[in-house]
Amino acid sequence: MEWDAIVVGSGITGGWAAKELCEKGLKTLVIERGRNVEHAGPEYTDFQAPWEIEFRNLVPESYAGNGWQYLKDKGDWIYKMQHLQFFADTRTYPFSHPEDRPFIWTRGYQLGGRSLTWYRQSYRWSEADFTANLRDGHGVDWPIRYADLAPWYDHVERFAGISGSLEGLEELPDGIFQPPFEMNCAEKQVSRTLKRTMPGVHMIIGRTANMTQPTAEHEALGRGRCQARMHCSRGCSYGAYFSSLSATLPAAHNTGNLTVLTDQIAHSLEHDPATGRVTGVRVIDANTMTASTHRGRMVFLCASTIASAQIMLNSRSEAHPRGLANGSDALGRYVMDHVGGAGASGRVPGMLDRYEFGRRPNDIYVPNYRTRAQKPGDTFLRGFGFQGGAGRGRPLAGAGQRPGMGAGAKQAALTHGAWHMHLTVFGEMLPHPDNRLTLHPSKKDRWGIPLAHLDCTLRDNEKAMIARARDEAADILRAGGCEDVSPYARFDTPVGAKTHEMGTARMGRDPASSVLNGWNQAHEVPNLFVTDGACMASTGTQNPSLTYMALTARAANRAVGLLKDGVI
Repeated sequence: MEWDAIVVGSGITGGWAAKELCEKGLKTLVIERGRNVEHAGPEYTDFQAPWEIEFRNLVPESYAGNGWQYLKDKGDWIYKMQHLQFFADTRTYPFSHPEDRPFIWTRGYQLGGRSLTWYRQSYRWSEADFTANLRDGHGVDWPIRYADLAPWYDHVERFAGISGSLEGLEELPDGIFQPPFEMNCAEKQVSRTLKRTMPGVHMIIGRTANMTQPTAEHEALGRGRCQARMHCSRGCSYGAYFSSLSATLPAAHNTGNLTVLTDQIAHSLEHDPATGRVTGVRVIDANTMTASTHRGRMVFLCASTIASAQIMLNSRSEAHPRGLANGSDALGRYVMDHVGGAGASGRVPGMLDRYEFGRRPNDIYVPNYRTRAQKPGDTFLRGFGFQGGAGRGRPLAGAGQRPGMGAGAKQAALTHGAWHMHLTVFGEMLPHPDNRLTLHPSKKDRWGIPLAHLDCTLRDNEKAMIARARDEAADILRAGGCEDVSPYARFDTPVGAKTHEMGTARMGRDPASSVLNGWNQAHEVPNLFVTDGACMASTGTQNPSLTYMALTARAANRAVGLLKDGVI
């Protein structure tokens, strides 16, 4: 059988590609390398009590030695038994990097991919983000501008369900929002004070793909309102946060045009040199090791920034000796992530008669205030924003001060600490050709596919940015009225720690320096589209998933038109 379209990957972009293509009448095959997971099925743990989860929800130290390398690299407090089933371990799924340049590649190999565990922060890019490369000459000029993507931001926001506040900020365009979550009293106090003391710095409630006011369209898919449990990474049985399993794949399935195959590992793409088009996707069954080829009229690569480029690099042929669509030699290069490793925390005085209620699923946000111009004294290019929040210390916090029993324990259970606030940086990493993904020359995985080899590091620009972000996080907290402020900075945080990998198959105007055109279409292979983070020509400072969604919906609409016109 020849499919109208084949989508490789079922995460945020794969789900969107499937939905858009199926709703426009295309018979679409989605190939997912991981296992099948049912929405609200037995792998979701969001209704389990702590004592019902193995090891009381704590991850044993021995797991780090069993391939959970990022437990150590990212901090084991991030990973719990409640969601460990949604993350791929590095022993079963290895990759490589130079010993002195570690890389963190966080993956989710199951239907829905990382859409089950993403942090859901959803921000539009601004015009300044799309023109940054052009302004300072680093990277290639984006072949699109904000106006090209704005209607598609509208489209995906309505369907996904984004809560947020309208702020009228040039650096962070407003969108189609459901009612926002509320800042707590300490955050409101700091935000109000900043408006007076640092009027150019805006602290707002984060915009998140957690619904506060579902529409009839959402409810028809079985999605409900966020319950503010903050169990999102366990899988949400209410469907309140956006994921492929709760939203896009059910919508695609409702058309009758969707077929999903799980446990199918994409090996490479089949290419016809006579026509210059891809004709299919070669796969290996994860369980039986059987090889086969699925044929289609077009292919959407949505396997992730690294995996999509890995598939293209592994699709070498006489016509494409450096990898498919790699005449520019840009494929695999310009790997980027957001810059982290810096921030500050401080005590917010007062309000000791108040306490926070519920578990809000999002942070506060300080958008990049350098989009219009660099600040005097900057020794780096681009800018950064901050995410964070405020809270009160819990009763019995701090094992060293915890009374064991009796009156002291009772009193401690009734006593809360002061309000504290923290900020952590999300900075823009410059595209650099030597931050690169290649195929390992000798090491292969169990399916015979060359390992992804990632050679990436922070460079002088990023390190200067980290130092400034540390100082400015402290300045913001002090200007907001915080006391006992403690800044911090790490200059050795591995690339990938923010899980916002971008680049490897960048968009651009010139086929000599980019892989994709302004429609996410390969310059050299007209029926191949890449719409995940691989397509990004720069990183901005905003969490990128909303932009991936908009790019995917736009590209799918374009691809359907080209197919119907007989162009591809």
